[in-house]
Amino acid sequence: MYDPVQLRTFLTVAQTLSFTQAAGRLGVRQSTVSQHVRRLEGATGRPLFLRDTHSVELTEDGEAMLGFARTILEAHERAAAFFTGTRLRGRLRFGASEDFVLSRLPEILEGFRHEHPEVDLELSVELSGTLHERLDAGRLDLVLAKRRGPGDERGRLVWRDRMVWIGAEGLRVDPERPVPLIVFPPPGITRARALEVLERDGRAWRIACTSGSLSGLVAAARAGLGVMAHTRGLIPPGLVRVGGLPELGPVEFALVRGPRASPAAEALAAVLSGADRLTRSG
Repeated sequence: MYDPVQLRTFLTVAQTLSFTQAAGRLGVRQSTVSQHVRRLEGATGRPLFLRDTHSVELTEDGEAMLGFARTILEAHERAAAFFTGTRLRGRLRFGASEDFVLSRLPEILEGFRHEHPEVDLELSVELSGTLHERLDAGRLDLVLAKRRGPGDERGRLVWRDRMVWIGAEGLRVDPERPVPLIVFPPPGITRARALEVLERDGRAWRIACTSGSLSGLVAAARAGLGVMAHTRGLIPPGLVRVGGLPELGPVEFALVRGPRASPAAEALAAVLSGADRLTRSG
């Protein structure tokens, strides 16, 4: 009933929220992307996107289609792999940023290992800045991490969000006192962003807690020691947004391959390209 080509186009538009960016990623004309989406909407009988000249958003039916589209495409891929007899082998050194520690990443990697039991998967969980350094040094094959900032266009953009301030429920930041910060150590990209926006806003700050693990930062935040900058779509349980502080701006997550990406790296990259799966409970 649903054309896999149209479903792939739909997922790409959903990830980028841009018909233009989706066309560039897929290597087709923007008119082709629009045609694929129109035909898929015709097949479903429902609008999947709300779009105007300035923005693109998923409708409620579009949100539902995300899960169906992935399921259909994954079934196609499994069938193709089975009947062509292709089996992935070898070592795959994958790095994921600390942001995804409390997400569905372990479940997704477990599924990948089940599908490809002959791949020796080595997982490294580090700060995004550290992962980029290790990839550049040839010590990782594939990285899922924050982009370093404006102008960084390496890799495939898989998720765009905003950064927000979070802390324990009921926490209030006194505007007359330095902002108590809970931060990763350098070269944490989130740390650098937090300090930059506070200094640009003229707000005094102090380090209340430093930890190299997200679990450590979350524990400090739940204890009410201060506030931390974090991706809006990945707020850990027990923490809420905190107001009264300057905007932190957007954040982008990208999949970046090493110069000699193996078929196993390409396969895992394909699974993780819909990175919003990491934040969904179903």
